[in-house]
Amino acid sequence: MKPKTIYIVAEIGINHNGDLNICKELIDVASEAGCNAIKLQKRNIDKVYSSQFLNDPRNSPWGTTQRDQKEALEFSLSDYQEIDNYCDQKSIDWFASAWDTDSQLFLRQFNCKYNKIASAMLVNEELLKLVASEQKHTFISTGMSNYNDISIAINIFKQHNCPFELMHAVSTYPMKDHDANLNVIKTLKEKYKCNVGYSGHEVGLVISYAAAAMGITSLERHITLDRAMYGSDQAASLEPVGLRKLVSGVRTIEKALGDGEKRVIDAEVPISRKLREHLDLECNH
Repeated sequence: MKPKTIYIVAEIGINHNGDLNICKELIDVASEAGCNAIKLQKRNIDKVYSSQFLNDPRNSPWGTTQRDQKEALEFSLSDYQEIDNYCDQKSIDWFASAWDTDSQLFLRQFNCKYNKIASAMLVNEELLKLVASEQKHTFISTGMSNYNDISIAINIFKQHNCPFELMHAVSTYPMKDHDANLNVIKTLKEKYKCNVGYSGHEVGLVISYAAAAMGITSLERHITLDRAMYGSDQAASLEPVGLRKLVSGVRTIEKALGDGEKRVIDAEVPISRKLREHLDLECNH
């Protein structure tokens, strides 16, 4: 059986640093590399963070408090409208992970094909129910979560008759190679009888290539213009050259996996005749 094409998502997240032009450049990078979609993150910062945290000091390019930074990283409605139009022009899907119910309601203004549950939000049952009620195919990341957390989330999506797939993830940034535990992909498939993708936070490409060879249905990696840019996710992100290599490598792996049926291919026939010719001669004697 021919494997399904892996749906490749370029996670821009907050690596745009609040700059719409950087976001557009990253959309260009994802489109040119052959990704299927880009993904953003949406937060109502007063819902996601406490006022005490937002008032804490933090030196950043935008000010001296956590609030200054968090507010600077959030796009406005007009920004999202421009992103929506730009992705349409580039013929690339976009969607976003909401970190609170207000943000999910905000995203409903756009006709995105998919929803995403971030690992951190897997235990937010109110948000899960709201997302599941939309009945859009939803990617559910499973970092920082145990089987009980995952089972509760899956039950909510099943109760709402909402299609979903899990994504194996390890929520460290960047993730150490020895923490990848890619065999969890197989475990989740067998335990929950559903499609499973991989959301990677490692440095490099090897682990994502390995995941692609394990039958994942989706692959998400953070992208950046330059890993030296300001931001907590930049170090675990792929630069443009790395993203192009990733997509090309994954598509090659898909072709190489084939359909699993053992056969003699046409190109082997003349080789077989040549290399086994002496066996025919021996038989004739």
